[in-house]
Amino acid sequence: MSDAKWYVVHTYSGYENKVAGSIEKAVENRKLSDLIQEVQVPTETVVEVKDNKKREVERKIYPGYVMVKMIMTDDSWYVVRNIRGVTGFVGPGSRPVPLTEQEVARLGVGTREVVVNFKVGDSVKVSDGYLEGFIGTVETLEPEKDLLTVSVSMMGKDVTVELGLAQVEALD
Repeated sequence: MSDAKWYVVHTYSGYENKVAGSIEKAVENRKLSDLIQEVQVPTETVVEVKDNKKREVERKIYPGYVMVKMIMTDDSWYVVRNIRGVTGFVGPGSRPVPLTEQEVARLGVGTREVVVNFKVGDSVKVSDGYLEGFIGTVETLEPEKDLLTVSVSMMGKDVTVELGLAQVEALD
């Protein structure tokens, strides 16, 4: 596992998410999860003002690029290189060059530790969104994806909703 390094894949502009999804699907279909471990399209949340209204928008930090954490072999190189929308790896000629640890940290990819103060089964209060103020029970928790599912009682029925970690707060 420690042999895996981050590589930068160049794509057609606007195809970053499609390429990332295609790589993940190819990894799943060909059972290459030991070679290709993670795929990311680095994004940032920015506030955009349009028609005098503020909106938070996800924007790609590096348009035209996808980051892939993989062990470089002929098989893994071939799979990624032949995904529709990929124009090549970043590096001289056809030789991909892995990112250094400093570059990985600067680019904002890699592992980040997410600490949450609640667990599956705990009661939480929804603090943002259309269910603001509702209290529910945590059903699933995926801190690495910034997601959780919460079961909320609405009009006598339990409804399961998917929320971002920032949209809930733990009850004391």
